[in-house]
Amino acid sequence: MDIYAKDLKKPKPALFCNVKIFVLCHGLLQVTQLLYSSYFKSTITTIERRYGLDSLSSGTISSLHEVGNTVFIAFVSYMGNRVHRPRFIGLGGVLMSISAIILALPHFLSQPYSYDSVLHASKNDMCYLRANATGAEACAQEDSRKLEDTSKFWVLMATAQLLFGIGSVPIQPFGISYIDDFAGAGNSALYIAILFAVSVFGPSFGYLLGSVVLQIYVDVDKASAGEALELTPDDPRWVGAWWMGLLITSGGLALTSVPYFFFPRALDVEKSFELEGDIIKEDPKKTEGSMLDFLKMFPKMFAKLLMSPVFMLLVLCQCCFSSVIAGIATFFSKFLERQYSASAAYSSRLIGALILPSIAVGMVLGGLIMKRWGLSFRAIPRFSVVMLTISVFCCVPLFFMGCSTQDVAGVYPTTSDVINGPHLSCSANCSCPSSAFNPVCGENNIEYISPCHAGCTNFTMDPENPYRIQNYSNCLCIPGLATAKPGSCANTCPHYLLPVMLLISLAGFIASLSHNPIYMMVLRSVPPEEKSFAIGVQFLLLRVLTWLPAPALFGMTIDSTCIWWKIACGKKQGCGYYDNNLLRNRYLGLQVGYKTLGIALLAFIGWKMHRSREYSLEKKPEGPL
Repeated sequence: MDIYAKDLKKPKPALFCNVKIFVLCHGLLQVTQLLYSSYFKSTITTIERRYGLDSLSSGTISSLHEVGNTVFIAFVSYMGNRVHRPRFIGLGGVLMSISAIILALPHFLSQPYSYDSVLHASKNDMCYLRANATGAEACAQEDSRKLEDTSKFWVLMATAQLLFGIGSVPIQPFGISYIDDFAGAGNSALYIAILFAVSVFGPSFGYLLGSVVLQIYVDVDKASAGEALELTPDDPRWVGAWWMGLLITSGGLALTSVPYFFFPRALDVEKSFELEGDIIKEDPKKTEGSMLDFLKMFPKMFAKLLMSPVFMLLVLCQCCFSSVIAGIATFFSKFLERQYSASAAYSSRLIGALILPSIAVGMVLGGLIMKRWGLSFRAIPRFSVVMLTISVFCCVPLFFMGCSTQDVAGVYPTTSDVINGPHLSCSANCSCPSSAFNPVCGENNIEYISPCHAGCTNFTMDPENPYRIQNYSNCLCIPGLATAKPGSCANTCPHYLLPVMLLISLAGFIASLSHNPIYMMVLRSVPPEEKSFAIGVQFLLLRVLTWLPAPALFGMTIDSTCIWWKIACGKKQGCGYYDNNLLRNRYLGLQVGYKTLGIALLAFIGWKMHRSREYSLEKKPEGPL
């Protein structure tokens, strides 16, 4: 039976009967999809600050879209050309668009962002001397509401990420197979290469979009002029308009999904040597296989792949290197903010303009090296080990390119209670709320977590901005003139920022040279008839072993370096201060550890290949580079 003829009899606009137009539409959809993913990662630290999340919680949200993708990917791969692939892609794009709107809903459902400020009547950030100001602090109504919002909106954002994962399932499998089926002989590889090349721009655009919107105040649609003008993007209390980019990407996903509903189920094969208008037909016996048959075969095929030592070692090796990418994509912006006092917007701009393009160039160059020198199966591990080892050595200086946390009274370098904060004798009678976080820098270059903790009893407004404080005075804890300026004390490491970015970019470029060669090894480590299934299993294992746990693991590592937590009603509401030395050593150390393990696995594979003549790339030239 002809499964496509009936569909092709319906009149379709000529524009949507061209595989080149499909490639264009699919490239735009993939760019927008990746733009969304990278944009969300660029706003992680801002969302943490807005809703009082720790890094473990934000890292978990970041990776949850992989759950929906992992659960449904096998079924979608099975359906293949049994369904109307363009429509399924369009429906997936619409679902991703809806999930982006759901992810932005917390902004519209929550109360305006509130922060500690002496200009707010409801806040008690100045020192009001009272004798014997001790005793249990009551849980304010606003703090109680913050805790409720944190739990409620975390669930909402997690749901949005799960839906996004489900929506993204058909995009690549159906898109690639549709192009491969109807592209002319020799054109399929070119079109797919164009798709991957165009997709590289998505992550860069996402981080650059983040750098723009994070300079806009979060409640620009709600707040009064005073609240918007009091803070600057460099203020530790600043929260950018994280939701704005989600609405932009939601609109982009919706627009790029619409054309798919106009493509037919099947196209004329492009530049076919057969009669024009020839329609691809499918053997009816081939479609008799049911999902039940597929599920019965799945465990046996899966177990066979798991028993292939080279395939499994290569996938585990890829998991190690992908974990490094996951850690950088999710938390590198936060690392730059804490280590070098870069704003969230500037950090996103640097990542999008330096690191991601250098990795993309490395991947392309790695493919060209494969094509030019035709590396053998035994040569690829040696090449990759050399490149990855050099990239590790490039990372070594990063451990020393940083500085300690600035002196914070009662918090760093010594502290006795990281939860309830500093207890300074000079401000003991000031009745300072334990939840206060409004950093000021004393003239003694020591930071205090609020004007109250510095013992300040007066302040002066900025003559150039009536909504901003110029300085605090009569501060009991500060010797000399007893004055302090709003904001954190200046970091002594900003001059390291650009050299660090260049080193990271260089390390990423060198490491990415091995990406295509290792991917080719995976393709050649299985029989040709099992290649498609092996690729599916590879991506399944990468999601389960890397993209799901890695962001949460990096989040836990970062949380372990926190030395003072913001609190509300006795519960943690995000980290206020990290031990910068611990943060740098543990965050970078985990990345280097993953890389070292991957290099060891590659070296073992190279040793095994040296002793075996079972595999050879030259003998199996088929497959894309």
